[in-house]
Amino acid sequence: MLEELESSGVDTSFCVTAKDGVSHFNYVIVDNQTNTRTCIFTPGYPPLLPDDLTESLLLDVLDGVRVLHVTGRSRETELLLAQKAHSKNVSILINAEKRREGLDKLLDLADYAICSTHFPQDWTESPTSPSALLSMLIRLPKLKFVIVTLGEQGCVMLERCPNEVPESEEETDIDELHESLKQSTDFTSVLPVCNSSMVTRLKGNVIGRLCIATAEKIPSSELMDTTGAGDAFTGGLLYGLCTDMDLEETLTFASRVAACCCRGLGARTTLPFRTDPNLAAFLGA
Repeated sequence: MLEELESSGVDTSFCVTAKDGVSHFNYVIVDNQTNTRTCIFTPGYPPLLPDDLTESLLLDVLDGVRVLHVTGRSRETELLLAQKAHSKNVSILINAEKRREGLDKLLDLADYAICSTHFPQDWTESPTSPSALLSMLIRLPKLKFVIVTLGEQGCVMLERCPNEVPESEEETDIDELHESLKQSTDFTSVLPVCNSSMVTRLKGNVIGRLCIATAEKIPSSELMDTTGAGDAFTGGLLYGLCTDMDLEETLTFASRVAACCCRGLGARTTLPFRTDPNLAAFLGA
């Protein structure tokens, strides 16, 4: 596994291994008719524990890092790493798929959040997805943006903006804003597009803007497997954050990366490199 990652240019020097241990394992069943998949997850053993990370290792791992990515799967260890990252002013991106024990502590430290379709409403108990995104920004004041992924429908992002708006400006209803933005978004475009609202005042004295980013429309003849598409999207988003890419461009870039992943079997076989012609418009390759 390490050799395979290294052959793709991934730095594995900080990977923690256990003698006679077993890594996480996913058994993936792909439906050729619908090009969907079912994953059967087997956790690794022994689990990664906070004691496995020495102080010197923590400092070395975070040296020069711009964004730390956490998921909450190894909650105690990830929390330790996130707390250290926070103390060193390293930004934190969290993938929130479902409610997990200890996830709230990671959310409190997060600068950015990517959520599964149902997580925002499950976590906030809000009646709609847009209102749930707003509720997350209200409850998590450190959060700069929150994204909810919608599969082939793309994603919706609510970004907190520093721009001041007049005190006299009335609050905009988030659901009405979302509906208006949907009406002006080109969902027929084959390539991903991003449509953003104006910065406005929202409930809870949140100043922000809403963005809708569509997914790439992949011809059925090219669509092979959606395994790992969400992770590929996250990888694209991380790349954009680490390279100071414009946020709207980052969303469409991440969508293209995810689309590349769907054109091959497995989660990594068709992940693009920087020289991939599909990314030339973003990277000038």
